[in-house]
Amino acid sequence: MRRLIITVLSLAAIAAVALGATQLVSGNGGETATAEKAQESVAPEQTLTVFASPTCGCCGDWIEHMREAGFQAEKREVSNINRVKQEAGLPRSLASCHTAFIGGYLIEGHVPASDVKRLLREQPEAAGLSVPRMPVGSPGMEMEGRGRDAFDVILFRDNGDQEVFEHYPAQTSL
Repeated sequence: MRRLIITVLSLAAIAAVALGATQLVSGNGGETATAEKAQESVAPEQTLTVFASPTCGCCGDWIEHMREAGFQAEKREVSNINRVKQEAGLPRSLASCHTAFIGGYLIEGHVPASDVKRLLREQPEAAGLSVPRMPVGSPGMEMEGRGRDAFDVILFRDNGDQEVFEHYPAQTSL
């Protein structure tokens, strides 16, 4: 049921954008996809729709990470990102800075592209994935001279159950 709600909310948000309620930034930065990237890319009907604050820099870095991994991504700039999270039913404990939707799933925060691909490939009965907060070294949160903080990608379900989908250990340097 939550996947249906997420899909409906995503479509409603897209309609709002079409009516001029928010600003759309799309495309792949003009880069030409290699054959390898094209082979790994996600079907056009599964475009990643990302909701973010217009002032968030790391959100743009995460979108670039996703595009480099072969995703089509559209950025929807919204003034109240917390409203998007609340309407989608995201548990507060899983919140991060941006919220995305793809294939009926909610993707919260700095989730690595490989985990989103795995989610779409395996199609588990789930509401989505989250990397809570903003761990240093996660995609879009890289900092020169810093390694990576340990972080978990959490799979969460409609019934409130959560489990570790993937664990990323700390690294002293990237």
